[in-house]
Order: sequence, then structure tokens, then C-alpha cells
Amino acid sequence: MSPRDAAELLLLAALWGGSFLFMRVAAPELGPVPLIALRVGIAALLLLPVLAWRGGLSQLRGRAWPVIVVGALNSALPFCLLAYATLSVTAGLASILNATSPLWGGLVAHVWLKDRLTRGRALGLVVGFAGVAVLMWGRASFKPGGAGLAVVAALAATLSYGVAASYTKRRLTGVNPLAVAAGSQLAAVLLLLPGAAVLWPQHAVSPRAWQAVVALGVLCTAVAYVLYFRLIAHVGPAKAIAVTFLIPPFAMAWGGLFLAEALTARMVAGAAVVLVGTALATGLVKLPARARASAAEGVEGARGA
Repeated sequence: MSPRDAAELLLLAALWGGSFLFMRVAAPELGPVPLIALRVGIAALLLLPVLAWRGGLSQLRGRAWPVIVVGALNSALPFCLLAYATLSVTAGLASILNATSPLWGGLVAHVWLKDRLTRGRALGLVVGFAGVAVLMWGRASFKPGGAGLAVVAALAATLSYGVAASYTKRRLTGVNPLAVAAGSQLAAVLLLLPGAAVLWPQHAVSPRAWQAVVALGVLCTAVAYVLYFRLIAHVGPAKAIAVTFLIPPFAMAWGGLFLAEALTARMVAGAAVVLVGTALATGLVKLPARARASAAEGVEGARGA
């Protein structure tokens, strides 16, 4: 990876880590649905001209339904769920829960696309979800004022990302990723407009919240997508996915710096376990040969029992 690619990877992580900060700022005033409608609308307005300039609009013809589904599953639904979660949990905690996206992606691909799960990847799924349990043990209360529903919403968002990834692989393979991004953002805003109109706040929205909205749409969505697709083209998807591991540190840093959010030992421990599991589940880190052999022996022994 060249120094420029590494710098862009860090910038992308900083932008996507910042999205949780901006949602924490704007969601209480605008509400999740209007906020996300604005976010994806701004992104669509910026991405569609770029796609047209590159001559990619033709790739969207005849693919309206798949693009609408991806817009719903990869943007409209998960963005709203995460915005709802940030009403109750910190930016750092929301970003750690969001880091389970590759775990759900691997699980959905295994069930739906019959992608083979190696022992290392299966272990990664177990470790990653155990990290979520460590993180939320005793905290995910469903009593009034508890964070239970927020945690469920965040995990449902990451499950939606996992379903969207498998659907995209099955229905939109070979389509320019920028075309998928621009088209899905347009579809997402069209899907969210009716709800946003009904739920639009009746009170005045502060300049601080509007600034967060613009930052979400321009920096954390449109610019971030362009960076992400450039990284995929230059270093490949396997290395580009490393951004997953860098987002929580940035989100926790932004939350602590600008919102005075506390960083607890449990958050650090839970994040570490989740990210180790994600590294194994995505194949970014592989079990040593001896460990794989031991795991195989253990599985055979269990079968014999």
C-alpha cells in the first residue's frame, strides 16, 4: 500500500468515524428519518453528476429494482437505525456495534450464497459476537431510559448491511460500484421522503445541527464513497476492508473530543474482541496451521462424542 493509499484509508476511517459524531449532534433535533433523508439526498446530488461525468449512468438502466433494494438495505434502513441508536448510545459505542457488519456479512453469505466458512472464519464469528456480549453485558436494559432498543437497532443495521452485501453480489456483480452508490443513494432518498415529510420537526433546527447534516451528506457519504471505491480499485477489497478496524478509534476520539463522551475499559475490551473476531471472520488474519489442526481435532472429537 502506497503512502497516498494509506493516507486515504486513514481519512476514510476518520470520515466514517465522524458520521457517528454528526448523527449524535443532529438526530435529537431532526429525528432519524428526516436526518437520513437529508444525508442520502445530499450524497445523491453530489454523486450522480460525478457518475454522469464518468459516463456511468447507462449502467443503471434496467437495474431499477436491484438498485432500489440496495438503497433500502444498504442506506435507508441501516442509516435510520444507526441514527436512532445514537439517540441513546455514544458515538464510540455505536461505531463498535457497527464494526460487526463484516460478521453479519459472512454469516448471511454462508446461509444465502453458500459461501464456505473456514474454521478460522467461524471462530471469528463466535469471537466477534462474544465481544458484543462483553460490551453490552448488564447495559442493554429495555427499561425506560435503557439502551436495549438502541443496541438492537444498531445490530439490526449491521445485519441489513450483511444482507445488502450478499444481494449486491448476486444481483449487481459487474456494475460500476460508483453507479451502485449513486443509484442507491437516489433510491434511498425517494424511499425516505414520505416519512421525512410526516416526521419533519415542527421546531427550529439549530445551525449546529444543520452543519452536522451537511458534513454527513458531503463528507461522510459522498466524499467517503468516492474514497472507498478508489481504494478498492487501487489496493483491492481485502485491504480496503481494513477501514472497519480504524473507524471505532476515530469515532471514540471524536466523541470524547467534541461531546465529552467517556471512554471506559469495557468499551476498549469489547472493541478489541469484536475487531479480533472481525479480522478472523474476514480472513484478514488467519489461524496458524497448528491452531487449525487443533481446531480440526477438536471438531472431530466432538463429532465422536
